[in-house]
Amino acid sequence: MLGEAEKAAEVFETTLREAAQRAAQGEAPADRFWLFREARGRCLEVSERGLQAEHVGTTHDEISQAAPDQIHRLDAAQLATWISGAPEPQRTALALFYLGEFSHADILQIAELKTNELAELLSSARREFQAWLNASVPLEQLL
Repeated sequence: MLGEAEKAAEVFETTLREAAQRAAQGEAPADRFWLFREARGRCLEVSERGLQAEHVGTTHDEISQAAPDQIHRLDAAQLATWISGAPEPQRTALALFYLGEFSHADILQIAELKTNELAELLSSARREFQAWLNASVPLEQLL
């Protein structure tokens, strides 16, 4: 979410430390998504202190049937870099969606979004991602 491993590790450690302290005091959070929401909130605070990339209009392409093959040509770092460049809350929704560990209901709860907001964020991001894929892994490379 932060685009910098060092900052992300610091946020992660701070969040885990707080969770451990709460648990040691018998005040463990009852909400199973507390850790995710807390880490997300801390990431947003850290990113607001630094320079923010300006979100510019990006191209949107229709989803291609070749997208799975294009994605297989990427390495995980390329996908992570693309996601980290998305504006918030789209970045959170994408990160949770592509982790593949969370249901849509879970993502709604963690990212504090409404169903229509999540649907619009993911739909727009998928078309933006397809445009980026088309530029990064042209269909001619798949032949």
